[in-house]
Amino acid sequence: MPNDTLNWSKWLLEARFSYMTEEQKQQSIRWLLSVRNAVLHNAGIKPSNTIIDIGTGTGLLGFGALDFIDNTGKVIFSDYAKDCLDTCKQVAEKLNTDKKIEFLLSDCLNIKLGANTVDRALMRSVLVHILDKERAISEIYRILKPEGIFSAFEPVIRSNTRCAELVNPEDLTDYTEFKQAEDECMDSMDNPLTNFDENTIKELLNKTGFSDGIIDKQIVETKYEVKKGMVKSWLTTPPSPGTKTMKEKFLMYFEEPKIDRYIEELQKALENRSVTIKSNVLYIKAKK
Repeated sequence: MPNDTLNWSKWLLEARFSYMTEEQKQQSIRWLLSVRNAVLHNAGIKPSNTIIDIGTGTGLLGFGALDFIDNTGKVIFSDYAKDCLDTCKQVAEKLNTDKKIEFLLSDCLNIKLGANTVDRALMRSVLVHILDKERAISEIYRILKPEGIFSAFEPVIRSNTRCAELVNPEDLTDYTEFKQAEDECMDSMDNPLTNFDENTIKELLNKTGFSDGIIDKQIVETKYEVKKGMVKSWLTTPPSPGTKTMKEKFLMYFEEPKIDRYIEELQKALENRSVTIKSNVLYIKAKK
């Protein structure tokens, strides 16, 4: 069963970095800050804007947006996970800012705001966790005021470098079987992590009414040395709370001893080697 012992704030702050060295963790944090800056820049925030950070998590976008508004503007931190809003409230208290902040406990498929309410809707790595992306984008369109802007970042997980691409077939006893299973998992249209790409998002923006939809696809490359035990962490760290790890997905195809042998052989093939992981990411900007 998927690991459901993690809440979202704990996963964001700890679990997603658990397999990384300290250097890799700091590299990831710097990259996240660059993502935040790009999303905020694309939003074209004005000082008096009402802004919503949808699926705020630990508030990366929302707290960044505070720097762009004055006392006539407002930032709404919205998430369906109470633990995330609690974390954001703690940060806000420490900031002791006089700028307007609100917290909204709300699912992004049914945002608890009226139509034509906000000037800017921000989002980072949220659609990737939503199966019904059309409904989510429709909700964003609904709450935006006319001429309002939706600015977002989304990783295209199906484009990620796959384990089978990092090794030679002769390195693994059951290379072909595991490659096929990995490809099926990474290409699944029943999984919110893998059921979209830039073309899908572009179509949904048009379908839900947005104009001037711009999708900026970029390739992100991360290069690092594989340390002892790192491969096991890759395959046993959940991509989000309540979702299956890659090992758990493999259990739909193979017995556990066979999977454990695969992990051991993969670690042996990659340990102390430098690998380059590639993935596509999307910067989304659209106007109502």
